[in-house]
Amino acid sequence: MPPDTTVAGLVARIAALPASPHRRVVAVVGPPASGKSTLAHTLADALTQVGTAARVIPMDGFHLDDRLLAEDGTRARKGAPHTFDAAGLVRLIAALQAPQDIVFPIFDRSREMAIAGAGRLPATCRTVLVEGNYLLLDRAPWTELRPHWGLSIALHPPRDILRTRLLHRWDTHGKTRAEAEAWIETNDMLNIETVLTGSTPADITLNEAPT
Repeated sequence: MPPDTTVAGLVARIAALPASPHRRVVAVVGPPASGKSTLAHTLADALTQVGTAARVIPMDGFHLDDRLLAEDGTRARKGAPHTFDAAGLVRLIAALQAPQDIVFPIFDRSREMAIAGAGRLPATCRTVLVEGNYLLLDRAPWTELRPHWGLSIALHPPRDILRTRLLHRWDTHGKTRAEAEAWIETNDMLNIETVLTGSTPADITLNEAPT
């Protein structure tokens, strides 16, 4: 099995990256329900266990609030690129190279809203995994993120698997089967296609999260 398809192999590759100038920053990208969040946290935990302290910053903290989406008429497309504060994300990622604590927002899915100042990256943590859908999206301002990635890892499971996982996700969040299927068809699948067809290639692309 190639090293880059195992957690141990990915950990070794990340740990070998230069911290330039202050932190090594890795993008873990993929469509909704691809397993990118789980992979990012798995890698961060494994890196920390081998002596390379690592933290995860989720892109979802930059979701625009539902009130703004309602004003813009984009509530039904929540999760699409234009429903994020992409410029704010770009500023945060650029700031990661400052040798200081970094505070960032975290998305609370139970309340469907981002919580400002809910996460902190210590100045002493020099390895960061940023996870999200559009970290490699080939359109402005998302393209401004690309130079900051020391390494990019993409997860691209088959679309039928993504659909099955999304049905389970929305069931656990209280949607009926009909509501979940409607949301997936009119929103989630559109976002999946945007990620799969509108992103620049990652350094490493996997069909499934490694073990």
